[in-house]
Amino acid sequence: MAKKTGTNTEPRCSFCGKPESKVEHLIAAPTDDVYICNDCVDICSQQLEEHSERVAEAVALLPPEQMKRELDKYIIGQDEAKRVLSVAVYNHYKRVNYNLRNAPKSAHADDERTAAERSSVNSDVELNKSNILMFGPSGCGKTLLAQTLSKILNVPFAMVDATTLTEAGYVGEDVENILLRLIKNADYDIAAAERGIIYIDEVDKIARKSENVSITRDVSGEGVQQSLLKIIESTVSSIPPNGGRKHPQQEFIHMDTTNVLFILGGAFVGLDKIVQNRLGKTRIGFSGGVAENKTGDEVLTKVQPQDLIKFGLIPELVGRVPVAVALHDLKSEDLVRVLTEPKNAVVKQYVKLLDLDGVELEFDNGAINAIADKAIKLHTGARGLRTIVENAMLDIMYTVPSDKTIKKITITADTIENGTPPLVSKEAA
Repeated sequence: MAKKTGTNTEPRCSFCGKPESKVEHLIAAPTDDVYICNDCVDICSQQLEEHSERVAEAVALLPPEQMKRELDKYIIGQDEAKRVLSVAVYNHYKRVNYNLRNAPKSAHADDERTAAERSSVNSDVELNKSNILMFGPSGCGKTLLAQTLSKILNVPFAMVDATTLTEAGYVGEDVENILLRLIKNADYDIAAAERGIIYIDEVDKIARKSENVSITRDVSGEGVQQSLLKIIESTVSSIPPNGGRKHPQQEFIHMDTTNVLFILGGAFVGLDKIVQNRLGKTRIGFSGGVAENKTGDEVLTKVQPQDLIKFGLIPELVGRVPVAVALHDLKSEDLVRVLTEPKNAVVKQYVKLLDLDGVELEFDNGAINAIADKAIKLHTGARGLRTIVENAMLDIMYTVPSDKTIKKITITADTIENGTPPLVSKEAA
């Protein structure tokens, strides 16, 4: 800050230090001896415009059909779920872009109103967001679907296990710390984080144990569901910048969750029985008889909100996840495709790893089928495939870098099933 020390001292810009004679105009502040020149005003104006452009940057959208084709490159099966998700995600980000176009220029300066409330000032139609609930057995692709969608859309992504969360004031992780993870993954770009995706796994584990409202405090169940409502709906959350608990003296990061897409996932073991009982009750009588038994996959496609409430989710949370998607157990033929077809297929990865050492790796058809069958028996779904392959490849991965004579390795069914060493071809001495 330049100060006058005498009558002959020329005023200077308090930002760049240029004297009044070197600039077109020097603006004096109400405070004594504080000035800013026209050049610094132009620079500040340019920075504010660039920030405004970043804030208003729309998400590059793909039509649902194209989005599903992109998902097909990474995820095998679950075609109906991918169709439902593609439509839901497309509509969500179409709404986000609509709100950005219609939001007033001063929208982000007003922390007291959500983006939805601000955009409604300029429009007679307010588009509400549709969060998503995915249910299905472990290893069927719920997490991978959410991660892949964020990659396709190029938006920040954060994942959290619901079982680690507790109601505010109890030992554990505050629900609002989920937002901090998203902000960190967005490199602290709040505008980008406000258009991101948050995947909350194991939501079924925080279901209350009965339909009756508990008199006592439920730290890891219903209380967490109530806390989630605050961030899932459109609100401006105050988040401690370093995580942990809040206290009055600390500063907060303010984040609007209006345009954040929340995807909830869980196995929901026993939900099929609740649906089956409801369907059975509606079909008992002189005309229909008792409802025929259906498989779990067939039943889960008929889930209604009342079934989720009976399972243990509170009605308010069910109302905020209107899009429900059922994922099914992967069959053996699906797992074979998972092993070999996607861009990130496990078999392709190990072939590439050994290729970097100058060794050709081959899995014969018997080995591929044996890996899939073993995953079915272990009930691990696609999640267990890598572990099975890793166990079979451990000795090979250990010795190959040191033995330069190895040129080709063939993994057989016997290698997977019985631990028999694979076929190894070496160059002639």
